[in-house]
Amino acid sequence: MRSNDAELPLPPLFPLCDLCVSAVSNKRGCMNTLRDQINNPALPKAERLAALRAFAGSGELKRGETKGEVNNHVHTIYSFSPYTPAMAALRAYESGLDAVGSVDHDSIGAARETLEAGMILGIATTVGFELRVSLKGTVFETKKINYPDCLGRAYIVAHGVPVNKIDEAEAFLRPLREVRVQRTRKMAQAIGKIFASVGLPALDFDKHVAPLTKLKENGGVTERHLLAGAAQILIDEKGLTPALVEFLGSKLKVTVPAKVAAQLTDASNPHAYYDLIGLLKTTLIDQVFVDPSDDECLPVQEVTAFIRSLGAIPAYAYLGDVGESPTGDKKAEHFEDAYLDDLFAALAGFGFQAVTYMPPRNTLEQLVRVQKLCAKHGLLEISGVDINSSRQSFHCPEILQPEFAHLNTSTWALIAHEKLAAIQYELAFFHPENLLAAASLADRTAAYARAGSNMDPKRPSTIPCPRLSKETK
Repeated sequence: MRSNDAELPLPPLFPLCDLCVSAVSNKRGCMNTLRDQINNPALPKAERLAALRAFAGSGELKRGETKGEVNNHVHTIYSFSPYTPAMAALRAYESGLDAVGSVDHDSIGAARETLEAGMILGIATTVGFELRVSLKGTVFETKKINYPDCLGRAYIVAHGVPVNKIDEAEAFLRPLREVRVQRTRKMAQAIGKIFASVGLPALDFDKHVAPLTKLKENGGVTERHLLAGAAQILIDEKGLTPALVEFLGSKLKVTVPAKVAAQLTDASNPHAYYDLIGLLKTTLIDQVFVDPSDDECLPVQEVTAFIRSLGAIPAYAYLGDVGESPTGDKKAEHFEDAYLDDLFAALAGFGFQAVTYMPPRNTLEQLVRVQKLCAKHGLLEISGVDINSSRQSFHCPEILQPEFAHLNTSTWALIAHEKLAAIQYELAFFHPENLLAAASLADRTAAYARAGSNMDPKRPSTIPCPRLSKETK
């Protein structure tokens, strides 16, 4: 993943250690600005949006050059990210994206703020959530699918959740989060014991991890929160100095690549906190990981059926075999590529209607194969890059390549689906009584995309009804 765009102001890091406060303040000047209010996780949502309105009307709002880029999978503070939903929308607008979507782990808490921020700025938005499911009882039960840490579990995404179904989605996700909190507590205890054994303050879930989450506001908790708490302790104790790198290697047995070592010994590095989290994710987490239970990862068909009942679109999240991780938080590892044909043949039977993937993460050869399999099995293709670090860019130039131009079209179709399904349930893209149900997937996608791209992002309820072109009628 590319670094954050130099021409755009850096976000405040969350949480802010003293060293990072100094680094960011030197880079950006005064911290008490409208932008800081927009990106302040401690403020109520209404205040962040009020700050966004004020910023939009201040004359300082600058639209980036638009080239047709979109991103449907930006994480926010409601899972793990340096961005509030309002700031994610602002960053997308300033980067020139045509559309942006919020997707958080086990949470749809960001949805309403994302939607309103999009209307304030005039950028199209879409919302959803990500969670893990169980493939127990299927031929994939003993395979590593797209979840690096255990077998028979898979990440999936609910894309295009209609605004009038957000509360229903939240009610479904809440008990899953509660189970995950208990599992994360066990991992925090394990890290706490490791830290105590090498003379560090013991990691404590309630003291070091929970405050980094939005659990009290329907947010989720992830392994990154756990490692963020650990990273904070390490930085507090050792600073961004050679002593930190030496301690990681000698005491925690963490191999620190030269590039990361340089990042972690640069006191002016505003991304150091996230760099350390990424390093720990490839090393420390393996020592303490606790497999999720069946209460946390529900059967795949049960979950896809629920997503479809919302009028949303269940999407399998393709990962693919990993060589060098572009985000630095995944080891070289084999996932679903060895049995991809069989997996895609089973997706529709599991209830999936789409596949989501991230063009920067994979090779062109991998994604051409995915595209062919999607076409063969009638699966909508959805793109997005899971931004969860200040070092990542909002730009995704890969989507401008000819091989991925259709992903822009499917994004506009997704946006139209989401807005129209909230107006009339039968207008959901895959509803069997959809007025275009008899059309091919390509023609229906094109029709919905025209409706979405002709929508006024500031007034999404005025979206036109999709119509087939004269050539396809």
